[in-house]
Amino acid sequence: MKTGTNESVRLAGLDLARFFAFAGMVIVNFRIVMGAENDQGTLALLTGVLEGRAAATFVVLAGLGLGLANIKSDHRTTVSVTLRRAIFLLVLGLLNALVFEADILHYYAFYFLFGVALLRLQSHALVTLIVLLNVAFVLLVIMLDYEHSWNWSDYSYADFWTPVGFVRNLFFNGFHPVIPWLSFLLFGFLLSRTSLSKVSLQNRLIISGLLVMIAAELFSLFIADQFHSLDPELIIFAATKPMPPMPLYVLAGGAAAALMIGLCLRFAEWIDRVGMLKIIASAGRQTLTLYIAHILIGMGTLEALGMLGGQSIGTAVTAALLFCVLAISYAFAWSKFFKRGPLEAVMRKLSR
Repeated sequence: MKTGTNESVRLAGLDLARFFAFAGMVIVNFRIVMGAENDQGTLALLTGVLEGRAAATFVVLAGLGLGLANIKSDHRTTVSVTLRRAIFLLVLGLLNALVFEADILHYYAFYFLFGVALLRLQSHALVTLIVLLNVAFVLLVIMLDYEHSWNWSDYSYADFWTPVGFVRNLFFNGFHPVIPWLSFLLFGFLLSRTSLSKVSLQNRLIISGLLVMIAAELFSLFIADQFHSLDPELIIFAATKPMPPMPLYVLAGGAAAALMIGLCLRFAEWIDRVGMLKIIASAGRQTLTLYIAHILIGMGTLEALGMLGGQSIGTAVTAALLFCVLAISYAFAWSKFFKRGPLEAVMRKLSR
């Protein structure tokens, strides 16, 4: 196969990973707003694995894309374009937060803001910074009240729209705080410096991602048991849930991202042969538009049907998958006439 074809399949493989990460976020968000997050059973267990992992994969892919852009183009141009995109995402995210308090876009704006200043760091410096971010978060949890301003019954944050509350939420105890979530963007930078088109690397991402994710979960269970005998309050430091995002969660989230990216790159060529790669990848190139759509249209429809709260996990997953199928259909049809999704086109125009 020609190099150009390899490159196009590799990029489509990353678009494939973006869509699957987006689909995971839709399942998690629908599960929460439909009141099925406390259900039990196999399906609840499987969807619970997606919690925090899908969003982490999304951020890793953002870092990977930014890293590749910096390699392919002039650094000053990359910085200029990225800063404009950060401003666009901040404005869009804050508007979205008026409707959906778990918005991730305004966090993205700050990931990019800090990330663009770190793009040229050596790989060993990036690894050191990832470690420091996670150590810093543990220290913050020890020194500060993680639950400050939270109402866990409805996931509302009391003083989000105040300067102090916004900064606290953004850096420490929000849904996706910069400390330590910036780690995922930096991990994406590291991946962008590898030979992603090599099958051997793809296999390593799959195997190591799976093994590290399992090891993190098993180690979490082990030390949680040890902590419980010492002081039950220490169990929080063994958590692999996204809130609070302790080091084992970040490790598991990064491993899940490596696994997903490796799988999508490894099997992109096979998916292309059965004629599905171009169809699904078109949705992966429009995830910004689809993210807003799953809130305004998807959750809006659920609200109109009276399905917000009190639903089973089966109903929530069915609704999420139905939305994803519709999203693929829309994105593929749109791609026949336009190169980019509506919001992607606006962001590109404003950041050129």
